[in-house]
Amino acid sequence: MRSLIDILELSTAELDKLLATADDIIENPQKYAHKCDGKKLATLFFEPSTRTRLSFEAAMYELGGNVLGFSEAQSSSAAKGESVADTAKTVSCYADIIAMRHPKEGAPLVASMNASIPVINAGDGGHNHPTQTLADLLTIHREKGHFDNLTVGLCGDLKFGRTVHSLIAALRRYDNVKFVFISPNELKIPDYVKDSLKKANIEYTETTDLEAVMPTLDILYMTRVQRERFFNEEEYLRLKDSYILTPEKLTTAKSDLSILHPLPRVNEISVAIDSDPRACYFKQVLYGKYMRMALILMLLEVE
Repeated sequence: MRSLIDILELSTAELDKLLATADDIIENPQKYAHKCDGKKLATLFFEPSTRTRLSFEAAMYELGGNVLGFSEAQSSSAAKGESVADTAKTVSCYADIIAMRHPKEGAPLVASMNASIPVINAGDGGHNHPTQTLADLLTIHREKGHFDNLTVGLCGDLKFGRTVHSLIAALRRYDNVKFVFISPNELKIPDYVKDSLKKANIEYTETTDLEAVMPTLDILYMTRVQRERFFNEEEYLRLKDSYILTPEKLTTAKSDLSILHPLPRVNEISVAIDSDPRACYFKQVLYGKYMRMALILMLLEVE
């Protein structure tokens, strides 16, 4: 039995296999319609979510399985003080696989150590979000056809953005990937991420100026400044509009730039960009469902 807590638990060969499965699901959905007949996914969401929760649920239904769970901590026994470990043991009696989102870093890991079924980390605090990274990777794979030799700009909240940290960890394993970190000084990429890149001799640059680096980018990964990660409202309000992507800012961008965003969007991408062929963020949502289908099949060991 295997869980997925961190994207680095998947080898590059396993990532390639998941991408190939997702491609096949897109081409041949009927082939997969009954792969999880009789299986149940428990969605344990202790933190609000639209895309991740619904995407997991849609994934399981499209594989022929069923779903049970809760969408906020208040509607679970956590409200009575039940531990994550006890919740995991309990839910293992009812389901075949768990998808868990939790505001505390490490909670899904604790769940996986106590559950008798696979646990998928659907986001834990500012730490990790491996299935969003799978959605990001499938988007890049479908748009570019490869991961090597790309210049990837990550913009916005790079300090607390768990999707950013997971994506860097996944992409740094491919050849000649360069990173450009674009953020206000208060929301810079954490030192431990930069240290891991330095150790691996991977090129990165840091800047506060999005427009200056725009012409160099193959991928632009926008993120929102997350109110829920701030300790004071004043600081959040001061930084929330630091980077707003508008059509004017794209005038110097490559014609085949791919613009990604883990969503939800607040105002950091103008809606005027939605019709630009370079906007990939709603495709990314759809690809997330296919990658979660592939992952559920892998962890349930369904052929």
